[in-house]
Amino acid sequence: MTTFQPSHILVLGPTGNVGKAIMDAIVNASPAFPRVSILTSKETAANKSDLIDGWKSSGVSVVLGDITNPQDIETAYDGVDTVISCLGRGALEAQKELIRLAEASPTVRWFFPSEFGTDPGHNERSAQEKPHQTKLAVRKFIRENTEQLNVTYLVVGPYFDMWVDQRKWGDGLGGIDVVGREAILTGDGNTKIGFTTLKDAGTAVVAALRHPEESHNAVLRVASFVKTSNEVLSEYEKQLGVEFSAKYISLADHEAAEGSMWEKGSPWAVVAALRRIWATGGAMYDHFSNEDIGLGNGGMESLEEAVRKHVNSYK
Repeated sequence: MTTFQPSHILVLGPTGNVGKAIMDAIVNASPAFPRVSILTSKETAANKSDLIDGWKSSGVSVVLGDITNPQDIETAYDGVDTVISCLGRGALEAQKELIRLAEASPTVRWFFPSEFGTDPGHNERSAQEKPHQTKLAVRKFIRENTEQLNVTYLVVGPYFDMWVDQRKWGDGLGGIDVVGREAILTGDGNTKIGFTTLKDAGTAVVAALRHPEESHNAVLRVASFVKTSNEVLSEYEKQLGVEFSAKYISLADHEAAEGSMWEKGSPWAVVAALRRIWATGGAMYDHFSNEDIGLGNGGMESLEEAVRKHVNSYK
């Protein structure tokens, strides 16, 4: 059995949607982790000073630097044993150097790549999916270039908060419009999807940190709840007491729209591809790791809670 317990955690990319959720969970964890630090740029520290000052008041150390500068990374890694990368999709390639430096560090022993999303190794087709290519390249780099580093891939599937909020995404290929009482669903709406709320992404990271034996060198697949798109829609109708206008987009039409987006270089192409993947079983697994890391019944948010939170955000 491993005796390792994280004593100094460093979070990279802490102020994005996922990073903030993970940071909030780590900062509010009980019992508290001994030491927590973040690495952020001077620009971000200035633009998001209220957020960062709040963490500082909770005992978080702030290191200013550039994730593409090896010297800044080495400084940030000093005395750190656990690194959690929450970098966004556009910065995933930079993780190779971060991992190389972590492997060379005298103290870093555990690394969480920024995998918080759809599993790029779900099935044979996954290897060909465009949104997965950088994550797959990072996994390959880890296999070929690490020996002492323990790595945890935490897969959470689609973030429920983002999957439903069509008014924010505006991709036109999915989501639920609370104000307009409309829903757009891909396929027939009967495919099961393992959803995770943003809040629970943080909950899962803390749980993984508490269970190093189960988490080291493992792919952990977690979900707040497993529901079909139609079941999600029904919960909105139940809570709001009204029937929504539902538009179902066939997989053929979805794929055609997605293909056009890729051809035009649209930033929505990635979202379209992911919605298709989720609607065709790409966020369902034979085994979810919730119970393996202590997140059994009641450990994560329910569909009812997630819908209520989303509905209340419009009040």
